[in-house]
Amino acid sequence: MLPGDGRREGPGYNPVSMADGTHRVGILCGGGPAPGINSVISAATIEAINSGWEVVGVLDGFDHLIRGETGHVMPLSIPSVSRIHVQGGSILFTSRANPTTKDPEAEDPDWRMHNTVRSLKELGIDSLVTIGGDDTAFSASKVAEAAGGEIRVAHVPKTIDDDLPLPGGMATFGFETARAVGVELVNNLMTDAMTTKRWFFVLAMGRSAGHLALGIAKAAGATLAVIAEEFPPHQPVRLEHLVDLIDAAMLKRVSHGRPFGVVVLAEGIALRLAEEDLKRAMPDVEVDEHGHIRLGELNLDGVLSDMIKKRFRERGQKVTVTPKNIGYELRCAPPIPFDIAYTRDLGYGAIDYLRGLYANRSDEHGAMVTIQEDHMVPMPFGSFDDPETGRVRLRQVNVHSGTYRVATEYMIRLEQEDLDDAEKLGAIADAAGMTSEEFRKRYGYLVGIGRSPTS
Repeated sequence: MLPGDGRREGPGYNPVSMADGTHRVGILCGGGPAPGINSVISAATIEAINSGWEVVGVLDGFDHLIRGETGHVMPLSIPSVSRIHVQGGSILFTSRANPTTKDPEAEDPDWRMHNTVRSLKELGIDSLVTIGGDDTAFSASKVAEAAGGEIRVAHVPKTIDDDLPLPGGMATFGFETARAVGVELVNNLMTDAMTTKRWFFVLAMGRSAGHLALGIAKAAGATLAVIAEEFPPHQPVRLEHLVDLIDAAMLKRVSHGRPFGVVVLAEGIALRLAEEDLKRAMPDVEVDEHGHIRLGELNLDGVLSDMIKKRFRERGQKVTVTPKNIGYELRCAPPIPFDIAYTRDLGYGAIDYLRGLYANRSDEHGAMVTIQEDHMVPMPFGSFDDPETGRVRLRQVNVHSGTYRVATEYMIRLEQEDLDDAEKLGAIADAAGMTSEEFRKRYGYLVGIGRSPTS
């Protein structure tokens, strides 16, 4: 069924009519797309209908609900969702509309949330399945709270960034498909780089964590991956430091007689840049409905490409660097079998959790559905929040882990042994047109020797 098929809108649709004793579950998607959304919708719809429930797809996330509009919905049936699990994208669309945003200028600062809850009630929805990342999880928990138990909410964690705190290190759905597609793209770029003797700077999505960039680079055997977590926490990243890190790796690669490669960058590095560097390099910064900088507009790969080319020119050297942002190519790819099976579990688990609440007459308002050792385990809202911020905790790459160490072992980076071995140091310094001592003084701080020129 196409996204608009079966859509019921306007006053002619009585959304609250349903059989006595049944429940009406609404399904909506928030945030950016991720492979597997349709599979969650399919599994949840089939299980709900088989339980005797009615299912309504809410279009465009919270967007219309916030405005008090109830016409942007479509009934879901088993025939309409039976084959969508293999498709990318979302038949219900998605948006970043945020019902938790307060309006201090309005008579009712919480009118968005009040409209959302009222709209859901008018639609006869007493159960809600939300599909999204950390922002949608936060919105879902607040909707459940504001509804005071009249609407039970099951949140299904989704993000290709893999930054939600799922137990046991379980990936968020969509991550594995996004990584697989990203690896294929980077493998092609690696071959192009070798063939044409050029460099590619690949920017991968990952606002708060570098899991995707690192995962792609590790599996593809990219020359270098740079993620925000490798820099000291609670300190701004200086743009010059980032350029030095990449420049030194490229010079080391040149010294090996291989003047080409692929550097994979996590987009979230831009959020860690010192304010003055960010404004200088990217002056026109936009934000989304949640107040987040639109990382897709920051062009970090292009900025670094220009700065590296300038470095090489100043040394009288030639280099070809091509920036490449691969974020949008990954988000709506058809899910791989892993994500299809995973999301079928999650979609079923969401309905099973809601069904259990009614069967047990539970006072619990909502939870995030997780898979733990092949069992579906709901985590009640609030149990995965950061106590300092009150928002969902974010999972970042553990740079002290064995898996991160393995990833770095197969990258080209300036290392301590490069500075300790006179022959290696001489070759890299020669590639930079410097003496060994000049190179050590300029780049030594990257491995803990010397001082950063920007510190």
